[in-house]
Amino acid sequence: MNKAVTEGLILMPPPFEDGLNVWSSGNGTPGSPTYDGAANAAFVPSDPDFGGCLELLKTESTQRLRWMGQVPMIAGLYIRVTVRMKAMSGALPSVRIAGFAANSGGGQVSGVTTQAPSVTLDQFGRVITVSAIIGTGARGGVDMDWHGVAYGHLGLDLTGANGGVVRIDDIQIEDVTRYYLRDMMDWVDVRDHGAVGDGTADDRPAFVAAAAEAAQKGCSLLVSEGSYFIGSTLTIDVPVRFQGTLLMAQASRLQLSRSYDFPTYAAAFGDEDLGFRKGVQALFHFTEHVHFDLRGRRVRISSPVDVSALAGLTAYAQRRQICNGQLDIESGTAWDTQVVTSQATYNANQSFQLSSVANVANVPVGARVSGPGVGREVYVRSRNVSAGTLTLSQPLHGGSGTQNYTFSRFKYLLDLSGFDTLDRFEVNQIEFLCKGEASTINLPTQGHIFTANSCTFNRPRDKAITSTGSGCQGLIVDNCQFISNEMAISAQDRISVAINANANDVKLRNNRVVRFLHFAVLGGTGNLILGNHFFQGDTQSNAPRTAGLVFTRINLLSTVTGNYVDNCFIELTNEHSANPEWSGQFSFGGLTVTGNFFLCSNVGSWFRFFVIKPYGPGHFIQGLQVSGNVFRTLNGNIARVEEVDTTHASLDFGRFRNVIWENNAYNGINNTAESPLVLRHDQNSAASNWNIDTGGKLPFQGWARTVQSFVMEGAPNGPGNEVRTGMPYANVQHGANRDRVRLTWPSSTRGRVVMTIRVDNPL
Repeated sequence: MNKAVTEGLILMPPPFEDGLNVWSSGNGTPGSPTYDGAANAAFVPSDPDFGGCLELLKTESTQRLRWMGQVPMIAGLYIRVTVRMKAMSGALPSVRIAGFAANSGGGQVSGVTTQAPSVTLDQFGRVITVSAIIGTGARGGVDMDWHGVAYGHLGLDLTGANGGVVRIDDIQIEDVTRYYLRDMMDWVDVRDHGAVGDGTADDRPAFVAAAAEAAQKGCSLLVSEGSYFIGSTLTIDVPVRFQGTLLMAQASRLQLSRSYDFPTYAAAFGDEDLGFRKGVQALFHFTEHVHFDLRGRRVRISSPVDVSALAGLTAYAQRRQICNGQLDIESGTAWDTQVVTSQATYNANQSFQLSSVANVANVPVGARVSGPGVGREVYVRSRNVSAGTLTLSQPLHGGSGTQNYTFSRFKYLLDLSGFDTLDRFEVNQIEFLCKGEASTINLPTQGHIFTANSCTFNRPRDKAITSTGSGCQGLIVDNCQFISNEMAISAQDRISVAINANANDVKLRNNRVVRFLHFAVLGGTGNLILGNHFFQGDTQSNAPRTAGLVFTRINLLSTVTGNYVDNCFIELTNEHSANPEWSGQFSFGGLTVTGNFFLCSNVGSWFRFFVIKPYGPGHFIQGLQVSGNVFRTLNGNIARVEEVDTTHASLDFGRFRNVIWENNAYNGINNTAESPLVLRHDQNSAASNWNIDTGGKLPFQGWARTVQSFVMEGAPNGPGNEVRTGMPYANVQHGANRDRVRLTWPSSTRGRVVMTIRVDNPL
């Protein structure tokens, strides 16, 4: 740094040959006497040592020579005054650099040193050099600390005996602030330790040495301009600032333990994409940080980020997080889906495997499988090329056989599937801008408690959060926005799925999900679905709708509470079962649906809010509670809110147990469901058998299996109004649809009965 250059300061006095009228014999202030025409001073034009110089006879005890120009003293400025001179005759004097220290008004500043140490001239004709440093701080080597001085009139003093003649070369005043930069600045430059910065030489040793000095001094590291090749992993344990950039091999890590954030990594590599990848790489190693902070920055990503390959790890079990920014893909072919069609054989006895796979080496791990008999969201979990087999994330329901399957490997912005095991990884306050070209996050093959919190998944092409294995165990998705790329497409034509999971204990809470094919396809149990708003409508009239939540296990141990289910429905299936018929295990149930708001609009009367779709015969409902919900339609009524989809099979209504469907509010629903169902039956003509019709009000139009209670309102009467005191008995499951109860009296009776009927057998 040179303030004479950077700030345009005038420091250098004119040469003596330009005249002595600017050289004062006093303190140099305006009006002080000059040497112009003085009897004891003369300009000598051709001295053999100096060329032009000033010859001066010492006549005063302190003979002053001051330049009358104002040398500014600004904060951070350090100057050096240098004089070359020689004694010619007479008494030998002493010489020192001196000056007048002035405040902004021109007055003298008191309390500052105005003379440097003296040097004695000890022989005639020998040239000596005298210098002193003047600065605004008391640093090492500073002779005159002029802190608080506005400017100075600088020159020299001759002291000692009078009568001596000296010759003085032109006085030099130069900026030497650069001498103090390292003391003044709180950093160490890597170039001071030999870094070359030519992009070829390995500068790692210089970085290590510079970082060590910075650590010793308690300051930061400066990587000044240049291109620095770093030959292997580098750890810097002090704050660092990059003006230059680094070149490193993909496997070499940059570990910045004191400056670990995205802006620093982007500056380090001169590239946002590479800086993000290198920062994520370091996250799994020795940065002493548990999160990689994007600091609110947008990062442009050109291709999928394979986190396992970056980290060089396949297993990791400590909490790590990427947070606070935006990941924005750059359009290109890197995001194109890889599609392979191959013939393979499925054996239901090896339910998670495809065998005899043609061209198995071409089938990518993590690809979604589609074809006849394949349920939703089934993926290739692993591949054995030598055996010709593929391991699947879920069984197939279509039975054993050989056929063609299609394998689609989506490209994800953040791909974690290279980890065999990854626990407690998080994304927090990240917006993923997928532009309808990329999917968003692919979870690890195995792992626990992946968390997405307060994130926005903006226009994923196919998937927002995908699990191709069991890395979704304990998945937590809270307070996130899922914005579809298919907003303008009719619901039945959409393909994108916000979330799928294969493992247990998924928690989806307080999310907003807009117009996907499905909000979530959940293949595990122990799910908590709380406080979400998911809507899947379109602009069509009398239009079909798709499932918002799809549960593919039969006994769910799950709850759906406090959600806004908008123009979609809840679907229970067993499509991920190699043997979909009931074979002695638990059947559909283990689910509590309470306190939700269900809304639909512009749908046909056949639309339903709750659908059970068995893929094989023999199944039933055991342990289902649907209570305290509000069901509402707009622009047209629907027939009822629940049904059994019998595409593949129906339910065994005779085995329903522990089905509670009560205290729900219905608006725009023609047939409302309830169990226990309370009915009032009026028998106006006396009869021994009263046939009480449930009117399709039992859930799923099921059977009247249990009479929980009945009581007469008013007296039962015979044909002559005589009061009957005999006790009737009830028979259940009457009628062609088994949805009626027959109440049989000892004799013909008329009257009113209030009866409570259940669709199940609670015992």
